Amino acid sequence: MAQGDDSVFGRTVVRRMIDLNADLGEGFGRWRLGDDDALLNLVTSANVACGFHAGDPTTMRTVCTSAVARGVRIGAQVGYRDLPGFGRRDIEYDPRELADDVLYQIGALDAFARAAGDRVRYVKPHGALYNRIARDAVQAEAVVRAVVTYTSAHGTPLPVLGLPGSVFLELATTAGLPTVAEAFADRAYTPQGTLVPRSTQGAVLSSPEEVASRAVEMAVSGSVTAIDGTRIPVSAESLCVHGDSPAAVAMAGAVREGLRGAGVEVRAFV
Repeated sequence: MAQGDDSVFGRTVVRRMIDLNADLGEGFGRWRLGDDDALLNLVTSANVACGFHAGDPTTMRTVCTSAVARGVRIGAQVGYRDLPGFGRRDIEYDPRELADDVLYQIGALDAFARAAGDRVRYVKPHGALYNRIARDAVQAEAVVRAVVTYTSAHGTPLPVLGLPGSVFLELATTAGLPTVAEAFADRAYTPQGTLVPRSTQGAVLSSPEEVASRAVEMAVSGSVTAIDGTRIPVSAESLCVHGDSPAAVAMAGAVREGLRGAGVEVRAFV
């Protein structure tokens, strides 16, 4: 799904428009995580937890209402059924059960989005599921099947966010779903273009200045410096800042200002 025209100068690609997304609604009951309201003032798309890795009905409705009031697009952040592990533990799933779980999550969030005056605009897998379906065709197909099933009943195909070059985006394209290539401003990359595992030192970045610099690098040059110091290509139509990071608000603000300063308009992709 194109963000807009890119200008090419030699080997530099300047993306004139880019989406800024964050994971929101990741509290549960009385437990709160992140500052959803502050982030909703900065991002253009909100990946809202759907109750499986985090979130609960009241939190989902609150975030949807706040997002609609600010003109922020609502996305279903679907994940493994793993509240204790925050959806970051790899799980073996029966494909049919995984498809049903994803379909359930989209439908639940869409109910709250519609009650707030909008609808779910896209789907983004979370955590371990996101990483697993980048390479696992069986689980990726199950997620794609769930999105196709939901959109078949509601008319408009839902775009899906994923890692560029992933099996998930390939299968989604084949199934006729719009795809959005995503990059992570606050995560380290391997030389192969995948995310460095969180268990590795330096995998998660916390400096707003460093994260903003990397976001601009991704948007303006179409590349990023990998953890070993090499530069690798990164195709991004949407940039993510993780909402559960302690400095999430400061990072999102720095990214937005950095992109604007580089002449890149921050705008929702849908």
